[in-house]
Amino acid sequence: MIVLVGFMGAGKTTVGHLLSERLGLPFADSDRIIEQRSGRSIPEIFAEDGEPAFRALEHQVIADLLDGPPLVLALGGGATEHPGTRDRLARAQVVYLQVGYEQAMQRVGGDQGRPLLARPDLAATYQRRLPLYAELATLTVSTDGRHPEAISQDILTRLTTEPTVGGRAPYLPSRP
Repeated sequence: MIVLVGFMGAGKTTVGHLLSERLGLPFADSDRIIEQRSGRSIPEIFAEDGEPAFRALEHQVIADLLDGPPLVLALGGGATEHPGTRDRLARAQVVYLQVGYEQAMQRVGGDQGRPLLARPDLAATYQRRLPLYAELATLTVSTDGRHPEAISQDILTRLTTEPTVGGRAPYLPSRP
């Protein structure tokens, strides 16, 4: 199980797809699973139920995925703010895709599917989340100005050459 965390625009979904292809593992995006299970979009859940209800649903989906078979899992940018999710991730192989605030905004600016973009305290939210990502990370990879292919190769190289990462042995399936 490889879990990708980081702020929106870090490249979690794109890099996650590349990693899953190279490792022969399924890929899951927690936000897409939430939408499938609820039958509603993330913006609809935020608007109708509020962020606390969304975070509770997000935690349950992530817990279910972590209990399942090995995969590459991309989490929404705020998933690490839920204490229960942080507890579950403390036992997982967590790759923090580090992105600068300006780079993140260039990548996602104008995306109507991201309710947090409307928040006036978005820069403060970014700053508040950085230590959570870093604390959970068994591996940190910068994404600023880099192509997703180079980022995924960097992750694979580091996972296969570092015997343990953050005190947790990396899970890599045997390649055929």
